[in-house]
This record gives sequence, structure tokens and C-alpha cells, in this order.
Amino acid sequence: MLTVSGLSKSHGARTLFRDVTFRLSPGRRIALIGANGVGKTTILEIVMGLQDADDGEVSRPKDYRIGYLPQELTEAWTGSVLHEVLRGADDIVDLEVELRSLEQRMTQVEGPQHDQIVARYGEAQSRFETLGGYQVEAEARRILGGLGFTTADMDRPLREMSGGWQMRAVLARLLLQEPDVLILDEPTNHLDVDSVAWLEQQLQAWPGAVLFVSHDRDFIDAVAERVIEIAWGTSSEYIGGFAEFVVAREERLASLEAAAARQAKQIEQVERFIDRFRYKATKARQVQSRIKTLQKLEKIEVPKVDDLKLKFSFPEPPRSSRLVIEIEDATVGYDGVPVLTHVDLVVERGQKLALVGPNGAGKSTLLKIIMGRLAPMAGTAKLGANVDVAYFAQHQVDALDLGRTVDQEFRHKVGEQPKNRNMRTVLGSFGFSGDAVDRLVGDLSGGERTRLALAEIMCNPVNLLILDEPTNHLDLPSCDVLEDALRVYPGTVLLVSHDRYLIRNTVEELVTVRDGEVVHHHELDESLLSPGTPVLAARSTAAEQKPGGRSKRKNRGGGEPGRSGGDSARRKPSRQSAAAGNGTPSPGGSKRDNGDRQGSSRKVRDLRKNVSRLEKRTADADTLVKELEGKLADPGIYGDRDLMNDLIDQHETAKRRADRLLVEWEEASTTLERVEGSGSPTG
Repeated sequence: MLTVSGLSKSHGARTLFRDVTFRLSPGRRIALIGANGVGKTTILEIVMGLQDADDGEVSRPKDYRIGYLPQELTEAWTGSVLHEVLRGADDIVDLEVELRSLEQRMTQVEGPQHDQIVARYGEAQSRFETLGGYQVEAEARRILGGLGFTTADMDRPLREMSGGWQMRAVLARLLLQEPDVLILDEPTNHLDVDSVAWLEQQLQAWPGAVLFVSHDRDFIDAVAERVIEIAWGTSSEYIGGFAEFVVAREERLASLEAAAARQAKQIEQVERFIDRFRYKATKARQVQSRIKTLQKLEKIEVPKVDDLKLKFSFPEPPRSSRLVIEIEDATVGYDGVPVLTHVDLVVERGQKLALVGPNGAGKSTLLKIIMGRLAPMAGTAKLGANVDVAYFAQHQVDALDLGRTVDQEFRHKVGEQPKNRNMRTVLGSFGFSGDAVDRLVGDLSGGERTRLALAEIMCNPVNLLILDEPTNHLDLPSCDVLEDALRVYPGTVLLVSHDRYLIRNTVEELVTVRDGEVVHHHELDESLLSPGTPVLAARSTAAEQKPGGRSKRKNRGGGEPGRSGGDSARRKPSRQSAAAGNGTPSPGGSKRDNGDRQGSSRKVRDLRKNVSRLEKRTADADTLVKELEGKLADPGIYGDRDLMNDLIDQHETAKRRADRLLVEWEEASTTLERVEGSGSPTG
């Protein structure tokens, strides 16, 4: 088991995170989520030993194997795809090399030396079989096939392939290696929908531990059995996938808000008492006690959820013809070799479609003929009249001027806008507000640059928007901004993405590119998003449904802790005693007067005892409330739903009791003050 305890990390005066604690045991799969810049990758690198924490430690057993997939690769490739993947089984490959060498030597020597070589060969062959050496290449090919490599691709030099395919090869190597802990930083960024679905199945059955960072809600939902959110400088762990995380976080924030409101009410009551009795000598001790209580009180802080929200309207684009894209019986390819044949596709004004299919199937080729960058070998492909196209791909980020500020870069690309368009509002909607607009583009993270490039593309008044994998490197809040933007975008949208959640929430139709064919599906059939694999997206639909209300929980304790049912009964006699003296005393009669005075003294003593008793009980009740609030402030309890609910119930019950006792104590104190001031219980 790998244990992470109390990790803290700061950059200058800024604290990234503090007291991050979790355990990675066999079979545990943890998704690490949070906004860009909160330190998710830093945590992964600390676990890997690539960075040092300011505080805390990472404890792992001796000889524990950890596999790591970073966001950026720095390796130099020398062999084929298959060769590089087989490096994940170096011990087996080394044994195979040794076996070939021993086979050759056996033919060259005789006598005792030959016998020694044969014995060594037998040992090596036995270990080779035990490690699954005869199946390792077949397993490597199976993994590569699942990640989208063709048989021909497996024998190609890896250095000739794109960065995305190199990343897949490294992932394949890690899966072949089968480390005790698998650490993945945005593993779905370069995968298509088929490969994402395949990887989900592999990780669901992974025998070791998995720690991964992802913005893909469906992927998190399918793989993770725990979610750790890095936010507000600390971490909170939740049991379940993304859907369960959203619900549990809402409940946690709601309970903290309720606790903070109750605490504020308590503070108000105590401050009211202090103001009321501050200058009364008889209440000096109680007043000082309350002042000290307020000074020691640890205020409950409710985290501020700064979700990015779209706050502007897109410019109305020029009106295009009804037919925006029209492809008829087109065949398209390269050097006379067709990639897609008999393509028929019609896209009308205002439609929003997703283009899905495995990598290499021809999605990019289809986009090229749509944008006129590639002429069809046969048939026709054309845009409608007055169609203006904006195209976003990852290279758009590379086109940003790193020497400009965010505001300068945005204004340079967007140009002059109508006076009613506030550029700062637009930038704020895409996550750049306040001083962020004055940051240099070169100082932005990859996700922030992607967000800026999207803002530039989407803010221009075009009527056809083509987005090619726009969510790569975006954090979850940024994905929400993109989702909101696509929903209200007034033009036509063609979205290429592996993010099934984004597809499901922004488009109405699908275009599948597979096996050389392009098929337009006029309904959003989720089974088409991951053919041949179970549809795992259904669970994540709950993630978008914020609970609109919660059923009242029953008091599981069967009553209030420590209460025997006598509090109210005890309070009533004191009021009745005070009321009993409202009659007019009889004149004369010294014995009766003495009796009245003695009775009055007894009642004053009783009132004082009651005030003292109530003061102690109120203090005890306040202590219990603080203890429970301390437990509720611990993020760790929100991973255990039953424990969380029990603590919430206990806290609500204890707070009601503390409030009631405070009111009783104030009433008893007021009665005592009136009696002592009048010299008799009548007041």
C-alpha cells in the first residue's frame, strides 16, 4: 500500500495545497480533480518522487513498482512501436535475449561447459514461462490494438508518429508492465471514443491501484471508485464516481452553510447577552466567560465555489443559406488511395453535430473537404452561400503570441467589436477576470491557453464553428464554460470530441466515421459513442443534476443526546413560583412577614441555583456543538455517507438543545435580576 500523508506545497507566497492525505491500496482507483493551477500534476510528481513536498511524506513498500504517464513526453525513440512497448516487460525481453544467446552457445561447445549452459538454459526458460514470456508479444499487440494501433502501425518507427500516438504507446507500455500503482495525467487527451471505452474496461479490472487526473466526467464515472477534489488549498475525498462526488459535495457545502448560519446565530445571541449585561457588576463573570468563548471560537468557513459561468451573448452571425454543408457521393483520399467513399452529408443552418469515430478512420480528412483544404477524388463537396468558418484545433494554441498580455492578445485577434460588447466581460466568462487579463500569455498553463484560444475563436461572428478536440488540457470548470458556450452559440456547430459528456450535452445529432464510411445519425444514440462496449455514460447524467432539495433526515438517535425529558418541566416551576407572588401581601402580622421574607430568600437561592445550573448546562451544550462542528469540518468524514449523516443529525440536535438552554438561561437570569432588584419575588 502506498500512503500519502499531510502533503503541503507552496509556490512563493501562494499555497497550492496543504494536508493532502490518501492511500493507494490494491484495487483502489482514485480520480484527482480540480481547476487548472491547483496542483494536481504537482501531487502526481511528488508521489512519483519527481518533486519534493514542503511538508508531509509519501510512504511506499520496498520494491513497489509505480508507472507514470505524464502530460508531456521527453523520451527519444529508437525502435518500432512494438519494440518500445515491449520495454515495459524488460525482464522478459532480457530473458529472451539470454535464451537466444544460450541456444547459440550450446551449438558451439561440448563437454562439461555444454552441460552448464544447458542447465542455465533450463532455468532461464522456466522463469521465462513463469513470467508469461511466450504470451508477452501477443499481449502487447492486444493492448496496442485496443488503443487504436493497426498491425502495420505496430512495426513503424515510433519516432515517425505524432505526439498523440507516442503518448498511446507509452500508455500501452505501462499497461503491459502492470505496475503496483498506475499514475495517469490526463490519459484520455489523445484517445478517440473507442479507445477511451476500451481503456475504461482495462482500468476497471486493474488489480493494482490507479491514481489519475482527468476532466472527462464519463471516464471518471466509469473508472473511479473514489474522487479527491483539490480546491480552496486543501483536499476532500469522496466515495464513488463523478456523479456521487457532485451530490456529496453539494451535501457537504450545504451542511457547512447550515453550520455556519447556526454559528452566526449563536454568536449573535452571545453578543446580545454581552451588550445587555456588560455594565452590570453581578454579571461580570458571565460576560467575561462569553467574551472568552467568542475569542476562542473557530469560525466555520464556507468554501466559495467560483464556478465559471458564461455571462455574455454571442454576436449574431451573418445569416447563411439554409444548407451550410453539402457533400454528395464524394470519395476522398490521398495519392489516389481512397480513405472515405460515397460520402453523403447535408448540414443545415443551426444544426449542432458531433463527429465521432476511431482515430485514423478519416475524421480529419472529412474536415479537410468540408473546409475546402482537400478536393474530393469524385463527387462534390461545398459550403453554402455566405458561410463563414471558424476552425479550432490544438495548433490554435501554438499561434498565440506569448509576449502579449491576455487582454492584448484577445483584442488583437477579435478586433473592434460593437460598443455594447464588453471585452472584459467576455474574457471573464472564459475564466480571465481581474488581474488575470494582465498576465502574459507565456505565463499561462496549457489549459488556460486553450481557453483563451477558444474565446478568440468563438467570439468572432461566424456562422459555422468547427471544433477539433477542444477539451484537451481543459479543467472541469473550463469544460463547463465550453459547454455553456456551445449551448447558446447561435450558429452551426461541428464538434469532434472523445468527451461523451460534452457531446451528450451540446449536440443533437451524430456523424460517425468508421470503416471508410460516413453515416449521419439524426438521433443522439449513445451506443454509437463506444461501439462494442457497454454504455457507461448513463451514470454520469446524475452529475449534471444538482439536487433541488433533500428529504429531511430522521433523528437516528431517538431523541436529543443527554436529554431525559425534564428540561421544560424544570423551567416551568420557576416561572410559576415568580407568578405565585403576584398577590398583595397582607398588612401587619410579623410572623407572616418573616415567613414571606424567608420564602423570598429561599426562592432567590433557588433562582440562583437554577441560573448556575443552566449556565453549566449551556456551556456543556456549547462544547458539544463545537466538537461536532470540528468533526464536520474534517473533509475525511464525507467519504462515509452513514457517518456524515449521523454527525449532521447529532450536530442539529445538539445545536437545537444549546439554543434552547441559552434562551432558558437568559430568561432565568432576567427573572433573578428582577427579583434581586425588587427585594421580593414579586418584582
